[in-house]
Amino acid sequence: MDLSNLQPPAGQVKKQQRVGRGMGSGRGKYSGRGAKGAKSISGYSKMRGFEGGQMPLHRRLPKRGFSNALFKKRYAIVNLGALDKLEGDAFSPAVLLERGVIKRLDDGLKVLANGELTRKIRVEAHLFSKTAQEKIAACGGQAVIISGDSAPAAE
Repeated sequence: MDLSNLQPPAGQVKKQQRVGRGMGSGRGKYSGRGAKGAKSISGYSKMRGFEGGQMPLHRRLPKRGFSNALFKKRYAIVNLGALDKLEGDAFSPAVLLERGVIKRLDDGLKVLANGELTRKIRVEAHLFSKTAQEKIAACGGQAVIISGDSAPAAE
């Protein structure tokens, strides 16, 4: 068997219905589109969300809220539980990027308090949650806040 012998199973391929080929074809004159109206002409396309003149759903629903997506800050997030499992006692954004704990450093690094911290560590980050700072201090560690200028630009 080779590619020149391949054929679809019997009954799978149907003959294409040819419209507009005379009255004897059964699909002549208006070609199944009816007479007149927008849908009878070529190039017709209905507006997305059109509901036959009724006020469309997307206009009936109330518009609420505001999205400041253009100026939104996106932080790489790391939990204390993840830092506790890592070797070493000093962590900075560069170290965490290198070890693959965070994938990219957008507007900076934020440390959250999820998980338990069992040893003394020094963490440098742009933001800390209040609980994370308390947990680090309780273990005798240091939470150092880096100024926002040292965050690298998104690549």
